[in-house]
Amino acid sequence: MLPCRYRCYRISPAPPSLSLYIYNMHYLPPRYDNMAELFAVVKTLQALEKAYIKDCVSPSEYTAACSRLLVQYKAAFKQVQGAEVGSIDDFCRKYRLDCPLAMERIKEDRPITIKDDKGNLNRCIADIVSLFITVMDKLRLEIRAMDEIQPDLRELMETMNRMSHLPPDFEGREKVSQWLQKLSSMSASDELDDSQVRQMLFDLESAYNAFNRFLHS
Repeated sequence: MLPCRYRCYRISPAPPSLSLYIYNMHYLPPRYDNMAELFAVVKTLQALEKAYIKDCVSPSEYTAACSRLLVQYKAAFKQVQGAEVGSIDDFCRKYRLDCPLAMERIKEDRPITIKDDKGNLNRCIADIVSLFITVMDKLRLEIRAMDEIQPDLRELMETMNRMSHLPPDFEGREKVSQWLQKLSSMSASDELDDSQVRQMLFDLESAYNAFNRFLHS
């Protein structure tokens, strides 16, 4: 099992009718936090797969959620991969993680709703979710040069344009378009300042939430 992040200490002697416990945060090396995050992502993906099989979630909602989890899985696995954990199979064996549906999804690296790469609706949904997360993660990691942000943002815009189901006045598309225009006025080596990064993250998160609301509508 993964190490517990909390330890319980008993203070004695204690009154006969009272057992007093103090819960104290026990700080563990970052690798344990990373392993816990990977564990949680795999378990969540397993639950999502079961929900989809039971028809408890719509195909579009499933596609968006699964795409996000696959991106999160890749980021989480990179943090734990090493001598102790060479593969996700090693991780699952070591921590007795029985999630066959999640493992199948991880190995295929795409939601079950996506059968090919021919630009169908579910492919667009998956790509849009992945690109939103990619750009926001770059900004959070302080990757802010124009030539490192603009290509993904442009691809995001192009993918949204291919998704005919999105209304012409979709607010998320407008926000992405505004930032593309700003980046286009910069040279390749120019970087966004702290204020611009904060505003861009806010706008992209708002756009991403609007996209999810659209999928749920």
